[in-house]
Amino acid sequence: MPQYPHRQFLDFENPIKELYEQIDDAKKLSEKNPKIDYTATLQQLEDAILEKRKEITQHLTPWQRVQLSRHPDRPYTLKYIQNMTTNFVELHGDRNVKDDKAMVGGFAELEGRTVMMIGQQKGVNTKMRQLRNFGMANPEGYRKALRLMRLAEKFNKPVICLIDTPGAFPGLEAEERGQGEAIARNIYEMIRLKVPVIVVIIGEGASGGALGIGVGDKVLMMENTWYTVISPESCSSILWRSWDKKEIAAEQLRLTATDMKSFGLVDEIVHEPLGGAHWNYQEAADILKTYLIKSIDELTPLSASERTNNRIEKYGKMGFWEETITTN
Repeated sequence: MPQYPHRQFLDFENPIKELYEQIDDAKKLSEKNPKIDYTATLQQLEDAILEKRKEITQHLTPWQRVQLSRHPDRPYTLKYIQNMTTNFVELHGDRNVKDDKAMVGGFAELEGRTVMMIGQQKGVNTKMRQLRNFGMANPEGYRKALRLMRLAEKFNKPVICLIDTPGAFPGLEAEERGQGEAIARNIYEMIRLKVPVIVVIIGEGASGGALGIGVGDKVLMMENTWYTVISPESCSSILWRSWDKKEIAAEQLRLTATDMKSFGLVDEIVHEPLGGAHWNYQEAADILKTYLIKSIDELTPLSASERTNNRIEKYGKMGFWEETITTN
């Protein structure tokens, strides 16, 4: 079987897959004919792959960015924590119901700075996806996240939240245990946290599931991610009674990082390796780490009251509205 840098290719990545297949063929020919030097051919193909990755990245549609955000080989929260930090100590449980495996968090060291890392975690295979509930947290997941934020506040440590979820778990049992209240409580409490809070959308950022850990002094968004109230498929299903219009929905929802930045809903766009974060986990983590350290250094000198007031002002300005004055 051909050896690829990752396991699966999306439809629009097939030209890259074909180049890798040509590399595999050239290597087989080299083994059969050791007297023939294939070095130049292999280098040309490697250069062609880099060029093709660059070309694809520059011409992505909103729907293709949605697909990249869900790429099976895309790094998830724990992979970023592993590649960005040291001495990560995962903490469990909400001290009320149970430990939600879809939400992970704990203290870690980021370039000598102790931080609280929190984020949704999707599984890397079928078994783990079931264990992690596909990254869809229950109320106890959001209550665990809030417990860890308060713990970070107690020890005056910055909070970093990594968002990657198709939404909060919509099951009956989640509603019975107060899913809406848990998310609303987190939004309210995150506004008032005294420590720096940095939020990063690293994959899917859907609805209240994202907002439950999505309020911060700085909100960053990786370039091949999306952030909106509803997924393109669900939007298409509601408007057209079919998923067939999902590409149109993705376009109209204006859900890309560029759109969110233009609306003022996120502060910065974090660039990814050519072709997406799934091509190079370490490079993606190193790029993100640079942004995080910069944000922490900017926020640390501020007083707790300044950070809180800035958050209130920041979120109070979001949205568009129009006032109409009528006269009798």
